Amino acid sequence: MRKLILIWLVYGAPLAAQSVLTIPPQQCVWREGDDLSWAAASLDESGWHPYSAWHADTAQPHLWVRCHVGLNSLRSVAQPALQVTLYSAYQVYINNALVGGEGNLANGNSSLNAIRTYAVPGQLLSLDSGPATLALRITDRTTIPTTGPIGSLIESPLQLRAGDAPLLDALRAGAVVARARQHAIAGIYFGVVGVIAIMLLGLYFYDRSRPEFLLLSLSCICLTALRLNEFAAACLINYSVSTCLAVALIGNIGLTIGEVPFFYAVARRRMPIAIIVLLVFIQLAFFPTAVDVLFAANQSAWIAPLNFNLIRPAQIVAQALKSVAPFLAFWPFTTIPHRIRPLAALCMLWGAVDFIWFAVELTSTPLPGVPNLFARWGPTVLSARGFTIACILTALLALLFRDQRQVTEERAIFAGEIHAARDVQQYLIPAHLPPTPGFSVESEYRPAREVGGDFFQILPQPADGSLLIVVGDVAGKGIEAGMLATLIVGAVRTAVAFTSDPARILVLLNERLCGRGLVTCLALHIDRDGGTTLINAGHLPPYLNGKEVTVEGALPLGAVPGMQFPATRFTLAAGDSLLLMTDGVAEAQNSQGQLFGFERIAHLLSTGTGGAALADAAQAFGQEDDITVLTLSFAPKEVCHA
Repeated sequence: MRKLILIWLVYGAPLAAQSVLTIPPQQCVWREGDDLSWAAASLDESGWHPYSAWHADTAQPHLWVRCHVGLNSLRSVAQPALQVTLYSAYQVYINNALVGGEGNLANGNSSLNAIRTYAVPGQLLSLDSGPATLALRITDRTTIPTTGPIGSLIESPLQLRAGDAPLLDALRAGAVVARARQHAIAGIYFGVVGVIAIMLLGLYFYDRSRPEFLLLSLSCICLTALRLNEFAAACLINYSVSTCLAVALIGNIGLTIGEVPFFYAVARRRMPIAIIVLLVFIQLAFFPTAVDVLFAANQSAWIAPLNFNLIRPAQIVAQALKSVAPFLAFWPFTTIPHRIRPLAALCMLWGAVDFIWFAVELTSTPLPGVPNLFARWGPTVLSARGFTIACILTALLALLFRDQRQVTEERAIFAGEIHAARDVQQYLIPAHLPPTPGFSVESEYRPAREVGGDFFQILPQPADGSLLIVVGDVAGKGIEAGMLATLIVGAVRTAVAFTSDPARILVLLNERLCGRGLVTCLALHIDRDGGTTLINAGHLPPYLNGKEVTVEGALPLGAVPGMQFPATRFTLAAGDSLLLMTDGVAEAQNSQGQLFGFERIAHLLSTGTGGAALADAAQAFGQEDDITVLTLSFAPKEVCHA
């Protein structure tokens, strides 16, 4: 390739004009249909039409083109060849002899390497000194469903040249250089966008709670793919038109999915229904492109006219309207937090650049009285768009890095606060229980998060040898529930300093909690001889020797001021076991959505399962809430330490 370009640069266009025969359209005729006999040198062409008047017709993609040209000058060149420029499938004949071809004649799909050179056998030049008959059997695919840069590259008319093969190859190299130069600058700028996309993707995998990183990365990847696809088409890279359109289709769909949702993700706002409808319409308007990718020239004849006359113009207008999305996402600007305003300004600038691009592209559609500005200024506007977006995204990346660092620091501070809160809670709910003469107590406390909303207190009363137990569950989860549980534990310890009556304790807690939250609670006072008073405030009943104790229902703490809670009294015998728990055991849930449930609890307890095993079983089943299980065995003659 380098050698061919050098030949072109050294010898230049004057040598090409002297040594290359260009076959003008005026020397050619065409006819719809497909008949191999039309390759014959002698053929009645009275029913054929001038090729200069030909225009693409999706209803009749099959045609033949015949040209009569004197090829005598090729006898003096070392490597006589014919060069064909055409973005369609074809076969080329000289005097009824096949000399080459490209693409799939069944559907018209061909390579983007549209400038091809075919050797002309010497015997075809020595047979006759008169004009040769050059015939092309074509399945036309020059009508594609896009008016963007890809469309302007592929909608190239048929060009025929004859001459020495090295010189024809040099002409091709010159054409590639000229075409590539128009898209090289935009390709470089959008290559920078691709690098930014990789960095944004890394940010997302570092912190997956920030979907805006993924959305912006998707937008950048799609923009880069679209522009590099166009650069590859300009460079005549050898891949098919269908593949090129598929890349454009996927890139445009991905850009639509990522760009506008990114703006609203940064603004922390939901997309309006009108914007969602607009995005859906843009996606549906890619239907002709999808059909073209799948069926090429075999698509229904009505699709292309409908696309160019209605769908494509409407889609470009919708794309221009979509460019207004960042202005809507951050409106009114004065209400945006100061930290977000630089991001908002960059997003709005991006929207303005896109609006200009689509406004210029709209002129490439058939609009009455509107000149085609895109044909003249398209590459320039594209390069300016690439430079501006690369600068915008670089600034966005810097701001997002700064924002991510601040978020990381805030999370570190919050994590420290959570850790401190958990330390405080563990201090108030110790892992090692106090000595309980006459009782054996075991505890299992397993919060679902860093800080739990369950609480319990085991409080021996040395004065009379009794034991006070308080267990409960704060409505909700997380740090708020944990802090409220810590408050309740402190209130319980304060109340015990002047009363061991469980009913009085729950009344005091209820008054303290009204307006602050709801808490289920169970308080038991057990005398040294086993006499038990149980006060219930909406909590699960305990299990005595594996069987549920019947207790009267009641509202939870904090629901109604001045509430009196029902009492249940029974007597523990030596060796009796009493199990108390929170609803985190019954509400454990597996991946199929099944609850652990009270039936499993009853079954496990009936088989002699202890508190630790019950907590293990619920946690393994699928913990959803804090789990607390207390097991008390009455042993009046023993002193046990849990």
